[in-house]
Amino acid sequence: MKFSILEPIGIIKEKYEQLKQEFEGMGHELVFFSDRNEDEQELIKRAQGADAIVVSNIPIRKTFIDACPDLSMISVAFTGVDHIDMEACNERNILVSNAAGFSNESVAELAIGMILSVYRKIVGGDASTRFGGSRGTFLGNELNGKTLGIIGAGEIGLRVAEIAKVFNCKVLAYSRTQKSVEGVKFVSKEDLLKESDIVSLHVPLTDATKGLIGKEEFKLMKESAILINTARGPVVDSNALCAALENGEIAGAAVDVYEKEPPLEKDHVLFAAPNLIMLPHVAFATHESFDKRIDIVMENIRLWLQGKPRNVMN
Repeated sequence: MKFSILEPIGIIKEKYEQLKQEFEGMGHELVFFSDRNEDEQELIKRAQGADAIVVSNIPIRKTFIDACPDLSMISVAFTGVDHIDMEACNERNILVSNAAGFSNESVAELAIGMILSVYRKIVGGDASTRFGGSRGTFLGNELNGKTLGIIGAGEIGLRVAEIAKVFNCKVLAYSRTQKSVEGVKFVSKEDLLKESDIVSLHVPLTDATKGLIGKEEFKLMKESAILINTARGPVVDSNALCAALENGEIAGAAVDVYEKEPPLEKDHVLFAAPNLIMLPHVAFATHESFDKRIDIVMENIRLWLQGKPRNVMN
């Protein structure tokens, strides 16, 4: 069989050589591409003859799938698979596995870092200092003792809760499935929005979560509250977020995800929003998480070859 890793996904040369020898030893061909290229025709060329491919968050559309008749398995080097045409995969009986859990720690830690950055005005303080300013307008807030509301109580959301408890936070959570977690109180989405000082989003992008936070939700939040989004961009209505910040309906926000992958268009609505920290989708990106990701996506392929697929998304 042939396996094509369509983009670097953080694999260093030594690791690739090790994997290549392993798969060749089993009688397979492993091909690796050292640059990221989102052009669909180039991706089709890279995937020709492949029985399985590895790809991160590059969109995989029906046209790609139709052009790759040998394809039977996609090992996604990402947690979400909303960029994969799952309907087309199901029609072709192509198995899709994700890299579940690879970035739990990195995303959770960045979410906490974003909270602290908003509360202590770290980004603005850095800019002011570099341009000769002082601390005059940088009176901040402490995380200690605040109420943190987590929407999406999966592994990442609950890891955020665990870290937040170290800061003596009261933790509320909203989830589609009721859970029992020590130190976390599960409430309705409406109650969470009303009571939380911080709302942190940790849900996948689905039809049910698209636009989950919009105009009406911001009206429910405290004027002193802040929003953190490390989930998916379309979970939040960007126009509504900009308006909420401009109108003082909430005090601040930090986002790492958008309707598309950065770079964003120059007239993106959020560039005009005050009290907002914007990051270029880096929550998952650490050396440690990339090492975990490689191990997970390749193990997905090994287990698929053994007839024991895991992390199956369809």
